[in-house]
Amino acid sequence: MRVLIVDDHSIFRSGLRADLGDVVEVVEVVGEAATVDEAVARIAELEPEVVLLDVHLPGGAGGGGAEVIRSSAALLDRVRFLALSVSDSAEDVVGVIRAGARGYITKGSSGAEVARAIDAVASGDAVFSPRLAGFVLDAFGAVAGEQAADDDELDRLSAREREVMRLIARGYAYKEVAGGLFISVKTVESHVSAVLRKLQLSSRHELTAWALERRLL
Repeated sequence: MRVLIVDDHSIFRSGLRADLGDVVEVVEVVGEAATVDEAVARIAELEPEVVLLDVHLPGGAGGGGAEVIRSSAALLDRVRFLALSVSDSAEDVVGVIRAGARGYITKGSSGAEVARAIDAVASGDAVFSPRLAGFVLDAFGAVAGEQAADDDELDRLSAREREVMRLIARGYAYKEVAGGLFISVKTVESHVSAVLRKLQLSSRHELTAWALERRLL
């Protein structure tokens, strides 16, 4: 997997590159960037599969990581964004997720954890830990306002589909959901397809954002 590291601290970029080289051989760091403008240019030039992106970056119009994602919107079908930051504030997390990030992990993560998150995001999964999701939900009203779940939308889902929806939106893999609910992976896939269809969503990423805004995780 071709990975671009975007962070304004050169020591962190070097350390992360070394950590990824130590734990996994299938990740190729194809480049680095330190500012919003550099990141947008490098993404367009290199089209990496995954961009590891800090949420606070100099340059551009002051929008940081979220601005990088929005400026690369035309490539979102080919390039995945994974936020990697020291910040665990609700505003930062929700901001990059709404912009189009597929996941958010903190810089306290080990090299192996970052590698697993890269793999998951590259595969189309969301990487959003239950602990961090809970933190965001506790403060979500301050960021986006209190939004009650739409009963009409939830009524479209069966009880089992709601269970699957919550686990998938939290970032669990299909195998983990299947094991936790004692059903087959194929059944999980069927439920996810039904949930996306009924809610008129197109991806797990959209499902996570939908569930977050309705405080359902």
